[in-house]
Amino acid sequence: MSESDRGESEPSERERIRERKRRELRQRLEAEENEGRGGDGADEVDVGIETPSDPVEIGSAEEFQRLVGEHEVVLVDCYADWCGPCQMMEPTVESLADETDAVVAKVDVDGLPGLAQRLGARGVPTFLVYANGEPVDRFVGAQDRTTLETAIASNAA
Repeated sequence: MSESDRGESEPSERERIRERKRRELRQRLEAEENEGRGGDGADEVDVGIETPSDPVEIGSAEEFQRLVGEHEVVLVDCYADWCGPCQMMEPTVESLADETDAVVAKVDVDGLPGLAQRLGARGVPTFLVYANGEPVDRFVGAQDRTTLETAIASNAA
């Protein structure tokens, strides 16, 4: 039974990652295409990069800075794959990305230890809310959805 459970969960996890990567690539391609049009595609560019419906996996400190600088409100999830509370928060983080106007950024503290240190993520999960490029809220440990939603809403214009 555990083998069949693993067999069912692995493809769904793989498929979820593939779908997220497809959406990110599609958004990048649409943004590049719209930039080439000049003013004609301005609204479409905003829609393409404004609020991704999936969490954005951060790959570098530069990517983090760009994301925080480009968006009004960003919820940052500093996590580790081995962290139980981080895994428990994953569905909440994903639904916040889909259902709020904030961009949700995920920072793997093991993959980007320098960025995690700079963000002050001493425990995982650590959630930070950035508004207009500046950190305005910090939560350490698993949080209920309402706490994170309220922090996002109170910093959105």
